[in-house]
This record gives sequence, structure tokens and C-alpha cells, in this order.
Amino acid sequence: MSAGTTVSTGTSTATAGRRAGREAATAARDRLAADRIDFCQVFATAALDPDAVLAAVNEVVGEETTVVGCSATGAFTEERTMDDGVAVALVSSDAFRFDTAMATGLRENVQGTVRDAARALPDDVECPYQSAIALHDGLSGIGEQLALALQRRLGPHVGIAGGAASDDYRMESTPVFCGETVADDALVLVLVSGEQRAIISIDHGHEPVSGPWEVTDASGNIVRELGGRPAFAVWKDAVRDPVAERFGLSVDALEPGSDRLNMLLGAYEFGIDQGDAYKIRWPRVAVGEEDALEFAVDIPEGTVLRVMYGGRAAQVDSAERAARDALEQSDGGIAGGFVYDCACREFVLQEAFPEAVDAIDGALSAPFAGFETYGELCMQTGQLSGFHNTSTVLFAFPE
Repeated sequence: MSAGTTVSTGTSTATAGRRAGREAATAARDRLAADRIDFCQVFATAALDPDAVLAAVNEVVGEETTVVGCSATGAFTEERTMDDGVAVALVSSDAFRFDTAMATGLRENVQGTVRDAARALPDDVECPYQSAIALHDGLSGIGEQLALALQRRLGPHVGIAGGAASDDYRMESTPVFCGETVADDALVLVLVSGEQRAIISIDHGHEPVSGPWEVTDASGNIVRELGGRPAFAVWKDAVRDPVAERFGLSVDALEPGSDRLNMLLGAYEFGIDQGDAYKIRWPRVAVGEEDALEFAVDIPEGTVLRVMYGGRAAQVDSAERAARDALEQSDGGIAGGFVYDCACREFVLQEAFPEAVDAIDGALSAPFAGFETYGELCMQTGQLSGFHNTSTVLFAFPE
């Protein structure tokens, strides 16, 4: 390719971690039109042993290759989607260099963890353009703080993309991988430097369907009241009629934690008005707190929220828009890349989720690997906020 960047992908649905890692990495290696592998990203679904997967991938790609990744709710490439399995993407490039670091302690000290990871990166990189990929423990609940801490540490001209590791809604363990290490409560940071700028794009398929409500009682990620009323009751009032019309369901009859209620909370999420766009926030019914909602990140009192809706067609269209935006930024074509796509979108898309992946493939016409996250990071140049829910984020390499 003209800029010397080649990307390949491989998958496996084997049930043993070592075999799945070996098969996926071997398939990607055999497809790579290059003698050298510079970078590898691996996504392993939660049913597999992450240590076994990572060990096998490292054996295939070799000790000279930088390997990162994380646990996933679902994984996919341009060829297939998998509820259980491993997706691997390999990059060989004369246009980009990859430097990686891992640091732990996110829950107790976000700033310190970002500082430790950034300090472990080389400070003598002279390439004119830099971007970053960040993977973090999806149960840490610090996505927004992490995005801001990364921007402060790396600088406003470094675009950031990535995702929160996930575990198929088990909410037990969401580790990230770097080199030969698998760790919870951790951050993996990849500095991508080059003579070209890596491409970052984002989109979501939600639109506001309610008026605004101010958060009037909240602590951390628990919202108890909206406009002085119980938060869950406000949400039910907003969605009761459209849910009955679209789905034939009564929100008042659904049990907290049920699959159907979770599906509806994924379809009718909340949005924070940012002027020219809405940032999506996925709620669930708070455990142990009557009529309260629990979010993936802190929601301060005074935040103004609206209920949003995004159906299947809108979610597929938004994935395609994110891919087309990346293609337009490339000014010539995409060599390949990575996709960080929210696990909440599967609640809405369900069996249509492969259609969204196909839409990305149709727009890019290039290899990519991705996973279903517990939240997406996308901090483009000049932005002041970078943690998202129910969005599709692309990190791509121009040809």
C-alpha cells in the first residue's frame, strides 16, 4: 500500500482459550501481506481464559510484536460476529510506530494510573502526528475521568479512541492485556505515532424523545431523582406509550434486571445535550435502591438529561455513518483498523447486530476487528469530553 500499512484479521470460536488464541492469530498472520508484524490487538470473550488466549497469541506473533487487548462481551471482524470467540487484528506499517504501556490502580487513582502509563512511554518520538488507543477495566466506572485525564496528560492535539473491557454482563472481571500480562483495575495505553494522522470517528443512532430533566438527587453514578421525582418513575412515564406501541410491552409489568427491561433501557437511554450533539448514557435499575437508576459513570447533580431512542435501523445507519466519516477523513482509502462498539447496542439490534458490522464493512472495504464494550472512548482534537455509551468508534489507518 502507498503508505506502507497493512492490516489483517483472524477469528476463532474454539472453546479452549489457547486453541482460540492460536487459531485467530494464525489466521490473521497467514493473511498479512507483510513479513513483519508491528502491532496486534486481541479481543477475547468472557467465557475464555484470557491468560491462555494471550499466551497463544504471543506464541504465534512472536516476541518482537506489541500485543494488547481486553476481555469482551462479543467480538467481530469484517467477516463475522461472535458471541463467544477471539478476534485478532495485526498491523505491519512503515508509516506508524506503536509504543505501549500498562498501569494499574484505576479505581483508587485515575490521574496516577494515567501518569504512570504515560511515563512508561518513550519521550523521544519525533513523528509529527500522534494518536492513542486506550483500553481499560470496564467495571472501574471512571470512563469520563479517564478520558479527561488522558487528554490532560497527552495534550489536546492527541486524538484518543478505545473502549472499556466487558464480560458479557456478568459484571465480575473485565481485564485488559499488554505484552504477556492480564490485569484487572488496569489501563493499557498505546501511543500511535506517524508521518500521517490516524483516523478517529464516532456516531450513535439515538434522538431525543422527551423534554429535559435536571438531576436533582445523585451520588456518584446513582441518580435518585430527576426534576424532584424518582428517576426510574420519570423514565417509565417517558417511554410507557411508545414502548406499548412499538413493542407491545408494559414497562410497569417488567421486573428490574429482566432481559426485556434491560433491552428497553438500552433502546431508551439518556442523552446529555452538548449543543451540536448528544452524549449517550446507558442506565440500569439500581440494585438495592428503589426507583433509582445506575449509570456506568458519575452523573453530577445539575446535569440535564433527555430520554433518547434509537431503533434497529437507526443503529445500523449510525455504524455506517461512522465508517463513512472515517473513509472521508482518509482522503484516499483505509488500510484497516479497529472498532469499539457498545454492548448496549446489542440490546437494541439483537439478531440484527451483524447488519451493523456488515454496514461498516460495506463502507470501509478494509479489514477491521472490534468488540462490544462497556463504554467507548473517543476524544477528537479540540473536544472537551470523551466517554460515550451506545456509540460506534473507529480507529483506522489511512492507505
